[in-house]
Order: sequence, then structure tokens, then C-alpha cells
Amino acid sequence: MLFVGLGDRLKKDDGFTLVEIMIVVAIIAALSALAIPNLLRSRVTANEAMAQATLKRISTSIESYAAGNDGVYPTSIDVLIGENPPYLNEDYTSGTRNGYVFSCPTMTSSSYSCTARPVDCGTTGTKSWVINTGAVMTEDADCVPSGGGGGPPGPPPAAPFL
Repeated sequence: MLFVGLGDRLKKDDGFTLVEIMIVVAIIAALSALAIPNLLRSRVTANEAMAQATLKRISTSIESYAAGNDGVYPTSIDVLIGENPPYLNEDYTSGTRNGYVFSCPTMTSSSYSCTARPVDCGTTGTKSWVINTGAVMTEDADCVPSGGGGGPPGPPPAAPFL
């Protein structure tokens, strides 16, 4: 009679307990909390690199045009696209490209200035750039929205607790 019920205790139960499942879910949540911010940061960095490369591409096409036209710069992006063969294959100033909006507000026969601004500050990019005559690129003010987001600044910081 000593061994009555021993088979029930030695019998292996199928499945997982609720505690085991909760532990696995907690581990997955912790790993996700670590991985997702890094992934988003990588995407922002990639968008910023692409924005710089696009500005350089626009500037190179403008400088090439000027070199072939006695130092006279084009007065619009359409001139670069309309040439045969084109100096620029597409109009980068129309629409959004990789989270950035590009514009060339100053294009005269003697100078140019083109900008790249993030659509949503902090989400698609954190920096703005300007490239001017002579292909000189400088970082503009941090995160100047192109009009697509950013929102108003947050509340002022709270006073320190003493």
C-alpha cells in the first residue's frame, strides 16, 4: 500500500504551465524592448545618409551642368532633367524620399542652394542639411520640420526636487 498513487506522481504532464509561458513572454518582451529602439535608430541613420547622398547627387548634376555651360548654373531642376542626356534622372524635389523632403529654393545662373529636411523630426531624421554653390554641404539647424510633423515643443522641464 505504500506505492499507491506513486504512478500518478511519476506520470509526466503534457504542456506548459502558465508560469512557464509567462516567463517566456516576459523574456521576449525584454528582448524586444532592447532591439526595437536600436532598429529605429538605424533607420533614422540610414535616412540621414541617403539624404546627404541625394543632396550630393543634385549638387553634382548642377556643377556638371555649369561646367558644360561656361559656368552658368541651371535656373531650375527641370533644366537638369530636360537635357539630352539628362544631368539628373528624376526630380528629387517632388515628394518625399526616405523620410526627407528636398528643395532648391535658390537656383540662379550664378548660384544655388538646396536643402534636405526630415518629414517628421525624430522619426524620419534628426538633422537638416544645406548644400550651396561649389558643392559645400553644411548641417542646418537640428530637426527643422518640412511641414509634415514634429508638432509643438513639449512642456518645459520640471523644477528639480529638493
